Amino acid sequence: MAASVANGATADHMESTDTLFELLQGFVQDLRTAGLPVSLSENIDASIAVKHIPIEDRNAFKYALAATLVKNNSHWKTFETLFEVYFSLRGSEYSLNGEDGTDPFDNPDYDPNEEGQDGERGMGEGGGQGLSPEELAELLFQALLKGDDNLMRALARQAVKRYAGMEPGRPVGGTYYLYRTLRNLDLDGMMQRLMEKSREQAGELTSLEERLERDEFETRIEKLKKEIEAEIRRRLVADRGAEAMAKTLRKPLPEDVDFMHASREEMANLRKAIYPLTRKLAVRLARKRRHQRRGQLDFRRTVRHSLSYGGVPAELVFRHPRPAKPEIMVVADISGSVAAFARFTLHLVYAISGQFSKVRAFVFIDGLDEVTKFFEGVDDITEAIHRVNTEADVVWVDGHSDYGHALEVFWETYGKDISSKSTVIVLGDARNNYHASQAWIMKEISMKARKLFWLNPEPKSYWNTGDSIVGEYGAHCDGTFEVRNLRQLEKFVDNLV
Repeated sequence: MAASVANGATADHMESTDTLFELLQGFVQDLRTAGLPVSLSENIDASIAVKHIPIEDRNAFKYALAATLVKNNSHWKTFETLFEVYFSLRGSEYSLNGEDGTDPFDNPDYDPNEEGQDGERGMGEGGGQGLSPEELAELLFQALLKGDDNLMRALARQAVKRYAGMEPGRPVGGTYYLYRTLRNLDLDGMMQRLMEKSREQAGELTSLEERLERDEFETRIEKLKKEIEAEIRRRLVADRGAEAMAKTLRKPLPEDVDFMHASREEMANLRKAIYPLTRKLAVRLARKRRHQRRGQLDFRRTVRHSLSYGGVPAELVFRHPRPAKPEIMVVADISGSVAAFARFTLHLVYAISGQFSKVRAFVFIDGLDEVTKFFEGVDDITEAIHRVNTEADVVWVDGHSDYGHALEVFWETYGKDISSKSTVIVLGDARNNYHASQAWIMKEISMKARKLFWLNPEPKSYWNTGDSIVGEYGAHCDGTFEVRNLRQLEKFVDNLV
């Protein structure tokens, strides 16, 4: 009898483990689809880690997966969104309500006064539906003041029920519902009340104490916002299904954001992502330069070395290569359509300028100007980019792109500086507004330079359509690359060694 019970328990445990493993594999596949690099070894690490985590402890389960599957801080938001969506309908153990899967408002015996709150009355039956907006705001104030996470989580659910205005089947994104909920909660006014109450309780606060109090309250408010977002996601998933919502909520990773269509928030994430990328690229270029193919055969030393083998050249001796650092000349279109692309490319090139013997930058619209001086002796490249956008003399006639005239100015003024050590990189979409292309200049540059590359931020399917003449210029280049995001820009940099 005891043996059969034990066998049954073992079978249940194995079944539970298999189910969890299947869930984990599906989640890993979602991460890979979203662009997160999850290797086989990391997948195995995650499988081992969750065996030691109680599944009902939602936060522990989430952070165990994050610790094994996420390698880049910029990927955290995508991971978190996918986690919330993927596990939202996978069983009560993955409930979004709280760490223990419960909501205090669903308990008819719950009374915030018993939890140390100052609410005027308990929630009673009906899960807080009887509260007036003023009473809900007061309870939220007390929860934020005392850091009651359990009550904040419950209030977030009630705020979404009351203010988001969610309707089944309505094709509206979660951002709209979040905006409506936060607008009604007036968290800016709540912050002022919290600071006033803190000053009242303490009598007098030093500037440091006040800043620490403000930071603490801001942290609690951010936690409340995350709870509201999670509740909105849960409701949307319940209405539309997990897979549909995964596609809707899935945002591109910073390295996959299109330069030409990035929102303000995405631009900020791009700026954060470019700093670690430049460090990685600098190390990669230095390593590739050190390990370039060996030099030419050293005949004299080979013959001398062969004497120890009776005159047989058993070991060939090669000259040690002295890889030269290339000289980079960047010629960038900074007209409105491609300005963001040029900005990030210039930023990256100058951030890794230590890997090149010299970097010179030129910008144009229909006129052309050298802007190298803006980057010299500057610690903050962002400031140099700002000066490029505001001070460079790049308008010749009407301020519409004229690649032909810009190339003419570049060749006549700076063509003599191009040498066999120079790598010339042209940045732009080659949309020339039907002006003369002057493609012969690209041919001349190609004959003098070490390498000539063209980077285009448009999809290849758009090339040579309308006023795009990238094909005319690309015929004389060593490579024409589609570079729409940081991932593609990173891939191109390997060509500069």
